[in-house]
Amino acid sequence: MPESRTRRAAAKDKKEGKSPSTQAGEYVHEEIEHVRKGKHGARSTKQAIAIGLSKARRAGVKVQPGKSASKSTRKKAAQDESAAHEHHKPAAKRSRATSRALKKEGHQAASKSALSSHARRSASKRSASSRSAAAKKAARTKGAEGRSAAAKKAARTRARKAS
Repeated sequence: MPESRTRRAAAKDKKEGKSPSTQAGEYVHEEIEHVRKGKHGARSTKQAIAIGLSKARRAGVKVQPGKSASKSTRKKAAQDESAAHEHHKPAAKRSRATSRALKKEGHQAASKSALSSHARRSASKRSASSRSAAAKKAARTKGAEGRSAAAKKAARTRARKAS
């Protein structure tokens, strides 16, 4: 069950007109935090992200599966979307089995290095023009205040790396 803080953050994103993937990002972030804090583990960063997306879909966020998603992933996404409308108690045995299995997994999947390499790997699968277009859109939609904050953060990072 997602935390109320996460649901509020996603609802705020929706109200601000942000994309479903941004709304779902709140749930993914929560899942990464759970793995980091030791609530449960994950076999890989991809699994932690998948759990977060599944929670988002079940909470009513309309996240589409990726264009290159497998048949089973699409089926799971459809299953999660339909579960958002039906509210029934999950099977206790199955729920317990999942929790126990995840508790046995490691916490390395949510480390900064694991997330960083996952992001790089994901980005490398996209074309240069696609990445460039995303960066340009981000700069356009960020606003003056956001750009200023990003520039200051970049300057701090450069200063830290220089020393």
